[in-house]
Amino acid sequence: MILRPETDDPAAFLVADEVIDHHDPRLRRLAAELATPRAAFHHVRDEVAHSADAGAYSGAFRASEVLAARNAICHGKSHLLAALLRAQGVPAGLCYQRLEDGAGGFVLHALNAVHLDGRWARLDARGNREGVDARYDLERERLAWPVRPELGEREYPGVFAAPPAALVEALARAVPGRFGYDYLPSGLPDGAAGGRG
Repeated sequence: MILRPETDDPAAFLVADEVIDHHDPRLRRLAAELATPRAAFHHVRDEVAHSADAGAYSGAFRASEVLAARNAICHGKSHLLAALLRAQGVPAGLCYQRLEDGAGGFVLHALNAVHLDGRWARLDARGNREGVDARYDLERERLAWPVRPELGEREYPGVFAAPPAALVEALARAVPGRFGYDYLPSGLPDGAAGGRG
């Protein structure tokens, strides 16, 4: 898939904001300790639990909160990876997939895009488990979930510098300790789906 960043300005993918808050001193220290994008990816994938796998939902979605909780859904994990990469000076964005939720509906899955070696590559630090084998690979995508168009699933080609406002509002409704994803949208709004046209 051809990725479409929402802007050609790489500085937009280095910004610290309310969600990707890599101005946090703990985040900056960890980014420096990890030192490389590969190490940052492995840290988020392997050392920060996915809430569903852990059976405990933190509700954390801001990067600094996810770092403190060491537990988040894919959105929080993608925000933490973006923050660590940006703190290392590596442009990083957010990408999304619309996936079947196992109950007849859809849920929005979050992952990252990183700009290295002159091009964008997607990475998915969701966390591995049986049937999920996401890897750090800039040449060939190794994502957590392959999209199944025959089930109505879809890839969104956009690379976002920040999560869409409607998604942030939904993530803020998460209740710590409450299982499930019913607060998440089933997809991106039409105007936000494709990145730069």
